[in-house]
Amino acid sequence: MQETIQLKDKTFSLYIPEHEIVAAITRMAGEIKRDMEGKNPLFVGLLTGAYMFVAELLCKISPECEITFVAYRSYTGTKSDGIVQEILPLQVFRKDRTVILLEDIVDSGLTMQYVTNKLHESGIADVRLATMLFKPNALKCDIKLDYVGMEIDDEFVVGFGLDYDGLGRTLRDLYKINDY
Repeated sequence: MQETIQLKDKTFSLYIPEHEIVAAITRMAGEIKRDMEGKNPLFVGLLTGAYMFVAELLCKISPECEITFVAYRSYTGTKSDGIVQEILPLQVFRKDRTVILLEDIVDSGLTMQYVTNKLHESGIADVRLATMLFKPNALKCDIKLDYVGMEIDDEFVVGFGLDYDGLGRTLRDLYKINDY
């Protein structure tokens, strides 16, 4: 675990160590297992940032989890432009199944709102939202998060799947940008 890292032109400082992230994900896994007992949900990970969160979470839920991925983009550099672009839509679903969306971080909430609305429009009635990180002070829309790993300040962070211009995703700890 390094105290600071350099990615391109930005310096980042250690913010949340891996063991705290994993503990939060383990707690979430228990909540989801409890709520989904007797059900067969479809887990939908949002690429690319959620891949490490999805792997960590689903290993703690069951080896029989069905997972698929979708991809949306709303960030350039360190800022969201507020426009959600669909890159890879949901390919596999049945309207009678619960869908649990797995997101790395919810800040403005616009991406989760967009995806949730799209799923409801396609006829899926039960959509649940799970996020590893949540920035409540950055939320710009009315969405209900069913499972939250950790609430964080409105900081730009990298690590555990989150990136800065494609870099930093494989870091096991979270780092916050200096001079944001």
